[in-house]
Amino acid sequence: MPQLINSALWRRLLMGGARVVPWPADLALTALRVFTGLALALAHGWGKIPPSEQWVHQSLGAGDNAMGLPFPWVFAWCAALAEFVGGLLLAAGLLGRPAAVLVTINMAVAAFGFHWLTRQDPFGGMEMALLFFFIALTFVFVGSGRFSVDRFLR
Repeated sequence: MPQLINSALWRRLLMGGARVVPWPADLALTALRVFTGLALALAHGWGKIPPSEQWVHQSLGAGDNAMGLPFPWVFAWCAALAEFVGGLLLAAGLLGRPAAVLVTINMAVAAFGFHWLTRQDPFGGMEMALLFFFIALTFVFVGSGRFSVDRFLR
């Protein structure tokens, strides 16, 4: 039980721990993290804040090809904030693992809950969501890296 409240454990879970990675590899992961986070935030998340009524109805609500989720406005805000705020946090490397978890969940829902289940471009539409999914999943496991705000705070 003492391990559950150990602040060092929580810091390691949220911000990553010490790992030995050559600096060129860490630099490449940083470039991938920054580009992915900014692309997600600015190209996908920014345009969804605030969620438009048309997007909510056609994607999440009761539209012809929508997922039919209850409370579609709540899920629309969750998706928009996961993409925008999660992307910015991922780019900065601030709370990188929790941000990557949010992005991973959001992209899984986008890929499999919308594009695949509603048959909207079976792979063509899923491709971008799957790409963001797997990149974010990578950062769930490796953390933000040496060149991040998490590392500075840790």
